[in-house]
Amino acid sequence: MTTSPSSASPVSKRELYTVFAGLMLSLALASLDQNIVSTALPRIVSDLGGLAHLSWVVTAFMVTSTTSTPLYGKLSDMYGRRPLFFVAIGIFLVGSILCGLAETMFQLILFRAIQGLGAGGLMTLAQTTVGDLIEPRERGRYQGLFGAVFAACSVAGPLLGGVITDTFSWRWIFYVNLPVGAAAFFLIAIALRKHKPTRVHRIDYKGAALLTGGTVCLLLLLSWGGTVYPWSSPKMIALGALAILFYGLFFRQEQRAAEPILPLVLFRNRVFVIAVSVIGLNAMALFGSLVFLPLFFQLVLGASPSRAGLMMAPMMGGVIVAAVAGGRLVSWTGRYKIFPVIGLIVGTSSFLTLAWAAMTDAGIPIIETALVCLGCGLGLVMPNLTVAIQNSVERNHLGVATSSSAFIRSLGGALGVTVAGMVVTVRLHHLLPASWRMPGPNGQSLLEMGVQQIATISIEQRHVLMDAYRHAIATTFLTGAAVAATAFFIVLLLPERPLRSRVVEEIEEESESVP
Repeated sequence: MTTSPSSASPVSKRELYTVFAGLMLSLALASLDQNIVSTALPRIVSDLGGLAHLSWVVTAFMVTSTTSTPLYGKLSDMYGRRPLFFVAIGIFLVGSILCGLAETMFQLILFRAIQGLGAGGLMTLAQTTVGDLIEPRERGRYQGLFGAVFAACSVAGPLLGGVITDTFSWRWIFYVNLPVGAAAFFLIAIALRKHKPTRVHRIDYKGAALLTGGTVCLLLLLSWGGTVYPWSSPKMIALGALAILFYGLFFRQEQRAAEPILPLVLFRNRVFVIAVSVIGLNAMALFGSLVFLPLFFQLVLGASPSRAGLMMAPMMGGVIVAAVAGGRLVSWTGRYKIFPVIGLIVGTSSFLTLAWAAMTDAGIPIIETALVCLGCGLGLVMPNLTVAIQNSVERNHLGVATSSSAFIRSLGGALGVTVAGMVVTVRLHHLLPASWRMPGPNGQSLLEMGVQQIATISIEQRHVLMDAYRHAIATTFLTGAAVAATAFFIVLLLPERPLRSRVVEEIEEESESVP
C-alpha cells in the first residue's frame, strides 16, 4: 500500500497503476509530438517553405513548454494536480488540431507554441504526481519508466512521423494526438483523487511574465545572431540588453515575492543546483542532436522519411534500456551518482564518434552503433537526477522543485535546438557561396529548399550542398560533445545522500522542523 501525502487514506495498487497509466499517456502526449515532427520537417518545408525557420518549429514548442512549467507547478499546488491535468491536455489537443490546419510556416510555428503551453503542464505534473504518491526509495524505478516512455515516444515518434508522412500527410502527425489525449484524460479523471490544498497560495504572475520575456529574448538572440542579423546590429544588442534586464528583474522579483515561481532558496541546496545544471546540459546536448538527425539521414544519406525514423530507433532503444535499468539499479542500491557519471562519459564519446563518422562518411553501421551508445549514456542521466532532486528537498518544496527542474530541462532542450540551428546556419553560410543564399526564380534560395526540391537541382549543386550539410550537422555533434563533457565535470561535484525509504519519513522530518 502506498501512502499519498495529498490524501488521508492510502492509495491502493489498482489506483496507483491506473493513475500511473494516465501519467505515462500524458507524458507520451508531450514527448510524442516533440519527436514525431522531426522526420516530417523536410516535407513540411517543401509544402510551406522556409527552411531557414525549420528549427523554430521545434523551438517555439519548447519555449512555451519551458516557460509554462513553473506556473503549472504553482497552480497545481493551489487547485490540485487533477484539474490542471485537464487544462493542460485540453490546450495541447487544441494546439494539435490547429497545427494540422496550418497553411503557412508562421501559422505552424504559432500553433506549435500553443501546443507547448499544454505540454509544459503534462511534463511537470506527471513527475510531481509521482513525488506525491511514491516513496523516495522507489521513485527511481518509476522515474526510469517515465524515461522509458519518453524514449519509446522518441522511437515511435520519428518512425510514426515518417510512415504517416509517406502514407497520408504530415498534417496527420498532429491529429494522432487526439485519441491518446482522450485516453489520458479518461484515466486521470477516474483514478487521480481530488486534492484540497492545505493553505491558500499566491501566483507570482509578474515573475512568470519576466521569466517568459527573458527566455524568449535569449532564444531569439541565439537564433538570429550571426545569421539573420549581425551580432553587432542594434536589434541583437537590444535583444541581449532586454534578456539581461528581464532576468535581472526576475531575480529581484523572486526575492520579494511572497511565493516565488522559482524560489531562490532552492539554489542554496547543492544537490538541486548541480542536478538541475546537469539535467539542463544533458537536454541541451540531446535535443541539439535530435533536431537535425532526420535531415542528415534524408538529405545526406538519401533515406525516406519512414526509413529516417527507423534509423533513429537504435538511439532511443538505448535510452529505454538505460532509463529502466538505471532506475531499478537506483532503487536496488540506493545510490544515484555513479549512473550519470558513467552516462556522460559514454555520451561524450558517442558524440565525438558521430561527428567523425558524419564528416568522413564512415558508414551507417558505425553511425547506428554510436547512436545506441549515445542513447544508453544520456538515458542514465535525467531520471536518476530527478530522484536525487526529489530526495534532497523538503516536501513543501517538492512540487516547485520538480517543476523547476522540468523548466531547466526544457530550457536546456530549447537552447540546444536553437544553438544547433545557429551552428548549422553559420556553417552553411561559411561553406557555401553567398549567391546560393539569394532568392532564385521561385523566390527561394538554395538554403530554403526542402529535400524534395533539392532533388530537382543539378547534380553538381546537389553534391556541394549535401557536403555542406554533412559538415554543418557534424559540427552540431561536436557541440553536443562539448556540452556533455561540461556536464560530466559538473556531476562529479554532486553530493550523494541516502535515499529515504518512505514518504512518511519526509512528512515526519518536516513536522520535526516546525517549532
